[in-house]
Amino acid sequence: MKALVFDGRLRVVDHDTPIMESGEALIRVRVAGICNTDIEITKGYMDFRGIPGHEFVGEVVDCDDQDWIGKRVVSEINLGCGKCQWCLSGMSRHCPNRTTLGILGKDGVFADYVTLPVENLHVVPDSLPDSRAVFTEPLAAALEILQQVHVDPAWRVLIVGDGKLAILIARVLVRLGVDLSVLGINPTKLELFRNS
Repeated sequence: MKALVFDGRLRVVDHDTPIMESGEALIRVRVAGICNTDIEITKGYMDFRGIPGHEFVGEVVDCDDQDWIGKRVVSEINLGCGKCQWCLSGMSRHCPNRTTLGILGKDGVFADYVTLPVENLHVVPDSLPDSRAVFTEPLAAALEILQQVHVDPAWRVLIVGDGKLAILIARVLVRLGVDLSVLGINPTKLELFRNS
């Protein structure tokens, strides 16, 4: 398969197709998104070496559970150990031993294929095109804020930053009715906030 590998520099290479383990699915990557984290990896973030990328839509091409084959999927990016108290209580995204797709200890999706645990997969509805479904991971990150912090609609909120995640967070918070301000440096991106 073809893959974009980072080993101190980015290169497109012929790479072995990953081998599916028990409980995993082999997924053909249909579309992958680039995020600022991927760019930071090329500057040394997390000391990652391997195939970056964690925002994607794929199609399951092999799995022990045949019901998954042919399904369009996205995935949670944190892969817990399955043994610690966090994993056993259903909070594997906080596992201290986790790997993170394309960021920490697990090759990512800038490749033709990736393997992931079935428990991390979510089926994409037929009504949602790949071009929108690829935003599932950053939208999930934006929505997670509401699980971590109570946001009162009467609050005045300042978002510092004008990147993709900031835009998604702003859209989530505006729906709550907060008085929102955004601080950023890119006039074109800031215009997106005014128009949303």
